[in-house]
Amino acid sequence: MMTNLFSVFDPSSSMGLSMNWVSLILGMFLIPFSKWVINSRWVIMSELLVMKLYSEMKVLFSSSSKMVAVIFKKALFLFIMFNNILGLTPYVYTATSHLVITLSLALPLWLGYFSFGWVMNCKWMLAHLMPQGTPGLLMPFMVIIESVSSLIRPGTLAVRLMANMIAGHLLLVLVSSSVMGLSALMFWGIILTQILLVVLEVAVAIIQSYVLVILSVLYSSEV
Repeated sequence: MMTNLFSVFDPSSSMGLSMNWVSLILGMFLIPFSKWVINSRWVIMSELLVMKLYSEMKVLFSSSSKMVAVIFKKALFLFIMFNNILGLTPYVYTATSHLVITLSLALPLWLGYFSFGWVMNCKWMLAHLMPQGTPGLLMPFMVIIESVSSLIRPGTLAVRLMANMIAGHLLLVLVSSSVMGLSALMFWGIILTQILLVVLEVAVAIIQSYVLVILSVLYSSEV
């Protein structure tokens, strides 16, 4: 019995165990190897997504690091998208709705390009703290504002993904909890609403994985 509305986001809510984290690696068992070696619909759809991502990201990387960076970002996109969509399956925990997972994805990305920029290109990073054409009176404030905006980037990436996943799942739980005691007409109305919400959540799952990857690419392109 659900004692708290947010208990569905607790990885230990099932029999007091933390087995819900198994959903993070569930994709390796659900996708047979044969789907990657034959020309299946899954392979065609994956190739379309990958080529779209490549066209979006290739202009932001230098030629020397383009291939490795694009492959890593594509893998990150597929990992986040799969976990977002898998969380819509009944009795499967949504790992990306937990701050531990989203921050574990965003923080290493930010630390990687941030530390690389300050070590390898310190002058360029200092120039980013002062936008061109800033009046002299506002320069100290602009340095503080730009520094804070740079430091909170991993938090904003992590909270954005987590909040969107939580908001959609809470909406589904709230709508489904109002089924009891309704007439037949209202019952089918709730069912139709649930179907539309699930379709919307699938779109949100794909969009949020795309947004996180593209924002990380934009941040890393600055260095």
